[in-house]
Amino acid sequence: MANNRLLYKKMSVEELVVLSQKDDFKALEELIRKVQKDVFATLSYMLKSNENLSDLTQEVLYKLAKNIQNLQNPGCFNGWLNHIVTNTYYDYIRKKKRAPEIISLEYSCPALGVELNIDIPDKRSKPMEKCITSECEQNIKKAIRSLPESFRMAIVLREFQGLSYEEIANTTNSSIGTVKSRISRARVKLHEVLKNYT
Repeated sequence: MANNRLLYKKMSVEELVVLSQKDDFKALEELIRKVQKDVFATLSYMLKSNENLSDLTQEVLYKLAKNIQNLQNPGCFNGWLNHIVTNTYYDYIRKKKRAPEIISLEYSCPALGVELNIDIPDKRSKPMEKCITSECEQNIKKAIRSLPESFRMAIVLREFQGLSYEEIANTTNSSIGTVKSRISRARVKLHEVLKNYT
C-alpha cells in the first residue's frame, strides 16, 4: 500500500490527470494534494483578507475533482485550474456584491520597467532572520492585497503562477496589452510601497 502511494507521488501532474480521468481515485487524491498549496497561496494574494480563504480553496479543489473529466487536454491542466481559481474568486466577489474597482488606463510612468523580486525564505535561516523574512512576506502580501483587483489578479497570475501574458489575457478575458499594462503598473505600485525592503 505504501509503495502504491510512493508510485503516485513520483508521477507528474499530467500523468495524475490522465489516471484521474480514468476514475483512479488515488491519482485524483494525489493530484489534489500536489496542487492544494498553490491554490491556497494564489487565493491568499487575490483576496483582501484571509476571510473564507480555506472555504474558497476547498471549493476550487471540489470543482477540480468534479470536472476533471471535462478537461480535453491533460497538458493544459495548469491553465484549466487557473480558470477555476479565477472564476471561483469572481463568483465569491459577486456573491459579496462588491463593485469592481475602476482603473484609469491612461496613466503613464517612465518607471514601468521596474521588476518585482520576491525572495523565498531559507528554511535554515536563524530565528531573527526568520522573523524579518516573515515580516517582509506579510508586507508583500499586504501590498499586493492593496492593489486594485485587476492589477492584483494580473500580478498574482504572473509572479506566483508563472502564467504567460497570453494565458493571463485568456484567464481574465482581457487583451495582452491590457495585461502588460496592469502588470507594469502593479509592479510600480508595489515598488513604491516596498522600496524600504529592497
